[in-house]
Amino acid sequence: MRTLATESVQKVGQTITVMGWVQSRRDHGGLIFIDLRDHTGLVQLVINPDTAEAFKIAEELRDEYVIAAEGTVLEREEGLRNPNLETGTIEVKVVALRILNRADTLPIQPFAEAQANEELRLRYRYLDLRRPKMQHMLKRRAEYYGHMRKFLEANQFTEVATPILANSSPEGARDFLIPSRIHPGKFYALPQAPQQFKQLLMVGGVSRYYQLAACFRDEDPRADRLYGEFYQLDAELSFIEDGDEVRRTFDPLIKSLVTDFAGKKLHFGDDVPRIPYVEAMERYGSDKPDLRYGMELVELSDVFKASEFGVFKNAIADGGAVKAICVKGGAGLSRSQIDGFTEIAKGEGAGGLAYLTYKDGGVQSPIAKFMSEAELAEVKKRSQAEDGDAVFFGADTRHTVNKVLGKLRSSFADHFELKDPDVVALAWVIDFPFYELDEKTGKLDFGHNPFSMPKGGAHALDNTEDKLEILADQYDMVANGYEVCSGGVRNHNPEILYKVFGLLGFTPEYVEEKFGAMLGAFKYGAPPHAGCAFGIDRLFMVLMGEDNIREIVAFPKNGSGLDVMMNSPGNVEAAQLKELSVEIKEA
Repeated sequence: MRTLATESVQKVGQTITVMGWVQSRRDHGGLIFIDLRDHTGLVQLVINPDTAEAFKIAEELRDEYVIAAEGTVLEREEGLRNPNLETGTIEVKVVALRILNRADTLPIQPFAEAQANEELRLRYRYLDLRRPKMQHMLKRRAEYYGHMRKFLEANQFTEVATPILANSSPEGARDFLIPSRIHPGKFYALPQAPQQFKQLLMVGGVSRYYQLAACFRDEDPRADRLYGEFYQLDAELSFIEDGDEVRRTFDPLIKSLVTDFAGKKLHFGDDVPRIPYVEAMERYGSDKPDLRYGMELVELSDVFKASEFGVFKNAIADGGAVKAICVKGGAGLSRSQIDGFTEIAKGEGAGGLAYLTYKDGGVQSPIAKFMSEAELAEVKKRSQAEDGDAVFFGADTRHTVNKVLGKLRSSFADHFELKDPDVVALAWVIDFPFYELDEKTGKLDFGHNPFSMPKGGAHALDNTEDKLEILADQYDMVANGYEVCSGGVRNHNPEILYKVFGLLGFTPEYVEEKFGAMLGAFKYGAPPHAGCAFGIDRLFMVLMGEDNIREIVAFPKNGSGLDVMMNSPGNVEAAQLKELSVEIKEA
């Protein structure tokens, strides 16, 4: 029977068999030492020339050969012990050795201090997974799933699997479509989320549902978003009319994941703040603010309304805003560093980056001469700037100012190392706009999830003149600047569902075609219900202190959405396309 590497310390004096990979081989002129690795750790093998056959095999071993060794577990002599190794007090004196598989020279070195670039590591991901860090990630991820399941089952949630072959639905991203062989010209879609199915479960009498659900969206990848597929903890509760009941239900789970699972500190202690969307944008310039540090946006529009500084005055006259952030220690930034932050601001739509620095009891800046003493005094008072600080301004439309300063806020926090990796700041952002203007078309569109209930129901839809003022009973949880959950109180009333789509120009026929099953079900006694979905890949990334989501997944696509290991996506045979009634046309 095979013994695991770390178990061997318990078997001193016994004969065991260990299997694994050759981590290293050392020939000490008469004795050969091998560090054997399995998923539990390392154990040292000793091969003596007296065991001729085993010694001959040991001489040909190379790194990453897969072997089996039989031998006796012995305690190492006092001076030869390795205190840095779990098995450092013992070694296995080998009597028999077998090569289970040979290994060519590896194209990447998983155990080297300097790692290969990501593209090469993803091409050979099966080798990259041998890295101790990746082994740790996979193990911790399994424990993470177990932690969530334990909580949900203790709180009377029922796990239900929903279909993967589903219908196309306007969830805000492109669908992955699958042509039907049996029904030519028709398509399935991989679910962007189990939204409709989980709501139908509520109609079906399930009280509390959950699922670790696979979701599929054709969105561009980024550091915190995998391409194509991701997993979410999907949950729904029936007979819920207040979103805060959902939030109170899941607060203990997430706090426990932070403290008990990840061993990190909660920034707000036992509290999880609720922040309205508008307040989040105005104070932090983001609907997913990192709350581990301050540096809040300061309103200055009233200060510069009649200013001699044209940039500020004109922005306000055009209906925009002037705001600022105070950067502690910012006066020490070099000219080139400020130029770098200016480029960041321009990338978010700013024309430039105006600033004041406070040094030696005075204020220095190319723009200070355009400001009155009263204006300078009010800026210092509101921003609470002190000697050694700098104040950076945004002047444009309110949306652009918030976006620019929000991005700078995060960038300054990175520069000054304000993001404590051992702390997690949780908050719920609530009261999102139900509708928003599409930046490209200028037309009204859904701000978030079309299945959420507008606050005030049909009355709000009918009696709010400016539809952009209608709020959704929608909420997101944020953690350290990442959105890790989205949820809402659902629209379970067919008439209201027709209305919310109708305001965007969609006919009742369109709504029935897309959501017929759900609409039909709602006509047979649908209970009020609400729920949420946690992005468990992104949340795990935060809990593990990673900033690249591809580091916490076994087989991710690369930054271009390609699986460079499996050469996917790839071409298919013409016969397969014909069978699916699909024809490829040259672009």
